[in-house]
Amino acid sequence: MRYITKKASETFELGFEFGKTLEKGSVVALTGELGTGKTVFTKGIAKALGIKDYIHVNSASFVILQEYKGKIPLYHFDLYRMKKPRDVETVGCEEYFYSKGISVVEWADRAAEILPEEHIAVEFKHKGDNKREIIVNAKRKSQNAKPKRKT
Repeated sequence: MRYITKKASETFELGFEFGKTLEKGSVVALTGELGTGKTVFTKGIAKALGIKDYIHVNSASFVILQEYKGKIPLYHFDLYRMKKPRDVETVGCEEYFYSKGISVVEWADRAAEILPEEHIAVEFKHKGDNKREIIVNAKRKSQNAKPKRKT
């Protein structure tokens, strides 16, 4: 599915609707350039999971992983600083990918070799000014994970 958002609040809302479709054990792989809305989208997911401080979800660039408690735990990875596949392997992502929480991985292209076969790929692209194109490609057998409405 392809979506266009024209402001941060629309990207947040799309993440919120998307987050409602996720199940325990879901892995969401986010890719795209800096400033395309990956973290804003993740805040929307956090709100959908009942995380009270969803507004404080931010880029985990300096700590690589942030855990948030909600109805379902959210494991938010930011692999921006990981330059080599070996660097990613040392983080221990896989134990979270196969847990009962939801893993959201920013800069997921840096973890392509260790992502589960079944995951949801979300690509973010700049389309001028504040416009973003967000492409969701659900690679799952059990569920068609798509937001309920187009923006």
